[in-house]
Amino acid sequence: MEERLLALQERLGYRFRDSGLLRHALTHRSYLNEVTESVEDNQRLEYLGDAVLDLLIAEQLFRRYPEAREGDLTRWRAQMVSTEALATLALLTGVGDALIIGRGEEASGGQARPANLAAALEALIAAVYLDSGWEGVTGAVLPLFEEEIERVARATGPVDARSRLQESAQSRFGITPRYRTVAEHGPDHDRYFDVEVAVGDLLRARGDGRSKRAAAQIAAEHALAMMEDDSRRGTEDTENVRSDP
Repeated sequence: MEERLLALQERLGYRFRDSGLLRHALTHRSYLNEVTESVEDNQRLEYLGDAVLDLLIAEQLFRRYPEAREGDLTRWRAQMVSTEALATLALLTGVGDALIIGRGEEASGGQARPANLAAALEALIAAVYLDSGWEGVTGAVLPLFEEEIERVARATGPVDARSRLQESAQSRFGITPRYRTVAEHGPDHDRYFDVEVAVGDLLRARGDGRSKRAAAQIAAEHALAMMEDDSRRGTEDTENVRSDP
């Protein structure tokens, strides 16, 4: 077991100051039925690790994708912290091999059971947090999720509002939208930008954000909404004319 614990720490690139935290994180409740000494299972650590992981992923998505909406961020995070995703990552990092589990649970395939693996990984994250704080989490845990953060956002990211506006404006009016920054406000460390988009002389819309890119995205979304409203009103007017006697 000691060799497995060492191997797991090698894969994490993290050496526990308190090795008892590591053993605690990997102790499944089934093991308690087979020992006489006082041992605590990893369920409480799992609870804490779930919260730590949620914050870690939420913060990274928030910082890396300033143009993404709340719904997109929530959806991406849910995919990355699902039982299936965590179980896969736990297998890759060797958590299953190091799981301290009862003989009966082991005989029934407990070391490969997704729920057990996901719980142990969350408990392990909590153990890192208790062992060395947020710095330890960002140093040892974040690298495990880097590839998944990039993959999920690429695969399920929002359709670019600027691209959709350009396609719509070109197809309907033969015009390319133009963007300009009309204002900047706030201190240097908390800057906001106001960006205006114009589709010829037909419509103008504005958006604000913490970057010019994010503000332009919001402006494009507002312009798209205006175009959809105009199109809807035009359809209603046509239907009213057709219904007149």
